Amino acid sequence: MAPADARGTELGRYLKARRAQVRPQDVGLPAGAGLRRTPGLRREELAALAGVSVDYYIRLERGRETNPSPAVVDALGRALRLRGDAYERLHELVELASGRIGELPASADHTVRDSVLRMLESVRPLPAYVVSRHNRVLAANPPGRRLLPGLWDWPQEQRNLTRYLFLHPVGRTLYHPWEETVALSVAHLRAVAGGDPDDPELTALVGELTLKSPEFTRLWERYDVCERGGGQKSFRHPRVGPMTLTYEVMRLARTGGQRMVVYQAAPGTPDEKAMLRLDLADVRPEPAASDLVELREGA
Repeated sequence: MAPADARGTELGRYLKARRAQVRPQDVGLPAGAGLRRTPGLRREELAALAGVSVDYYIRLERGRETNPSPAVVDALGRALRLRGDAYERLHELVELASGRIGELPASADHTVRDSVLRMLESVRPLPAYVVSRHNRVLAANPPGRRLLPGLWDWPQEQRNLTRYLFLHPVGRTLYHPWEETVALSVAHLRAVAGGDPDDPELTALVGELTLKSPEFTRLWERYDVCERGGGQKSFRHPRVGPMTLTYEVMRLARTGGQRMVVYQAAPGTPDEKAMLRLDLADVRPEPAASDLVELREGA
């Protein structure tokens, strides 16, 4: 048998991770007696559901088979109960494994165009910032900076939203509920990074978080994917208090994956009043992370 094709490795990881999340009873199979050594479906169970041989499926999961037919891909997606972004990710990884996508995405450019910087200023008083493909914060307007207290204590190259959520003491308390926010953040990182899993910036970030955060490791290994285009977030902000804001995500052309994120609230609501305080000229200078922890504990 030929050595595993590196192009198929990520496809194999994805199949294995998603297989582990499907219980036999979810797809009409008996759970069986005793303990199962494998979480979720066994390989032979998934192969039977998808209508392929066990040997063929094992080759797919080990990266030795890299060119499944569209019918097989669809059958696997149905057997794994994939929907939406998760289903699209399966097809994208098959395209990469088969070589039908010739070039991987270019490395993200961390330079923010002057026109984009002017846009950040023009949307004030709405908080807004620009992030790279892997969630590194590249620029922000003043209310956008104040929306993420403590992030700016870090050196520029460390200002990553996913790192902030897991490793910064304020990032772990700013969002409510934190567990839902981090799960979506990791799923989004999986989605945008899936096309180039060996990107040096991504591998460094994942390596650091895997070492320092068991919560991140658990979520990363689930291989959930969700490419977010907007939604709603609730904050327990140490300066302006609780607020729930909606946000929109806009892709910036010719940037290697940069996105602008803009927050807003319904006019006249307490949420809007709290948000607008982030842009007040007389707001106290942003406290250090240690000060924010003290404020939170003394509230």
